[in-house]
Amino acid sequence: MWLTGFDVPSLATMYVYKPMMGYNLMQAIARVNRVFRDKEGGLVVDYVGIASALKQAMNDYTVRDKKNYGNTDIAKVAYPKFQEKLSICRDLLHEYDYSAFFGGNELTAGRTITGAVNFLMDRNRESDRESYTKEALLLKQALSLCSSIAEQSERDEAAFFEAVRVLLMRILNQGSGKKLSLPEINAKINELLKQSVKSDGVINLFSDKEQDFSLFDPQFLEEISKMKEKNLAVELLKRLIAEQVHIYRRTNLVKSEKFSEIMQSAMNRYLNGMLTNEEVIQEMLALAKQIREAKEAGEKLGLTADELAFYDALTKPQAIKDFYENEELIAITKELAETLRRNRTIDWQKRDSARAKMRMMIKKLLKSHRYPPEGMDDAVQTVMSQCELWTDNNDME
Repeated sequence: MWLTGFDVPSLATMYVYKPMMGYNLMQAIARVNRVFRDKEGGLVVDYVGIASALKQAMNDYTVRDKKNYGNTDIAKVAYPKFQEKLSICRDLLHEYDYSAFFGGNELTAGRTITGAVNFLMDRNRESDRESYTKEALLLKQALSLCSSIAEQSERDEAAFFEAVRVLLMRILNQGSGKKLSLPEINAKINELLKQSVKSDGVINLFSDKEQDFSLFDPQFLEEISKMKEKNLAVELLKRLIAEQVHIYRRTNLVKSEKFSEIMQSAMNRYLNGMLTNEEVIQEMLALAKQIREAKEAGEKLGLTADELAFYDALTKPQAIKDFYENEELIAITKELAETLRRNRTIDWQKRDSARAKMRMMIKKLLKSHRYPPEGMDDAVQTVMSQCELWTDNNDME
C-alpha cells in the first residue's frame, strides 16, 4: 500500500501530461488507485506515453503484491473473469429471450429490460434473482478492468445485464446502503412505472404519459392491471400500498392494522401458490380501492384525517354502532380530538405522570358518554392507543 496521505480527497481520474518513472510514477497513480466509498475504480488518462515506464515501475515495486495476489495481467486474469461472469448471467436468463435489446429502438430495448426484470421477479425465482444481482455486479466490476480488450458485442450484452440489475435493485430498494424516505420511495416507484433505466440513458416506457402516477388515481390502477409484466406489477402495487400503510401507521392505528393484514394475507397466499399473479393483482387493486375510499370517508362524515382516526378507533368493534347513533359517535370523536388538542402538554412523551393524567382524562370523557357498552372493555384500549399514537406523532401547535 503506497502512502498518499490519509486525508487526500477521492480521485477517480488522473490526466498524465508529463513524463514520470519509478517511485514518482507509482506514487502518482496510487492516488487514483485508493479505495473510497461509492468509488467504482480509478482511471489514468495517458497523454505522453508512460506505458513502458509504468510496466517497469510495476516490476520494480510490486514484487510483494505479485506474491500476495498473483498475476496482474488484465488479459490473463480480468478478461477471463469477465467472460465467466458473462456466461453466468446468460445462464440465469437462459429462458428469457433478450435479443430484441440489440439493434432495436429505445422503446423496444426498454421493454426488453423491463421484461427481464419481470422474469426475475417471478415468485419461484427468488434464488436466481439473488444470484443475478450478485453476479451482474461482479460482471460490471470485471468489465471496468478489461473494457479495452472486450468485444463490442460483449460490452453491449454486459450493458443489458447491468441495466436489468439497476432496475431490479431500484424496485427492490436495495444497494443504496441507506433507508429511503417515503417521498423518495414514491418518486422511485413513479419513475419505474414510467421508465426503464439503460446504462447510458433513460428510456420512456409510457411515452404517451406525462402526468405523475398516484395510488388514488383509478386510471393509473387500470394501467397497472393491464401491464404485461405481471410480476413487476405485483411488486409495484405492493410497494405503493405498503407506503400508504406506513403513513397510516403514524396516524391511524385501526386502518394501518386492517390494511396491513389484508395485504400480508394476499401476499402470503400468492407466495404459497394459492393465488396467480393476475389474482393477487386484483386483490391488491381492490385493497387500493379500499384505501382510496377510506381517504374519502372522513370528508363524507365531516371529519378531518385526525378525527377520522379517532372515529375508526371508537367504532372498531362492529357491534358498537348497534348501541350508538352515528351522530353521537361523531360528537364523541370531535370532543375527544378537541380535548387532546387543548390539553396536550409538551412533556407528554417524557413524563409518565403526564401520560397517566391524559389517560384518566380520556377515560372520564368516554365514561360521560357511557362508552363502551357493557362487555366491550377492550374498545377503550383501542381508543387509548390511538390517542397516544396521535399525541406522539403530532407537533405542538
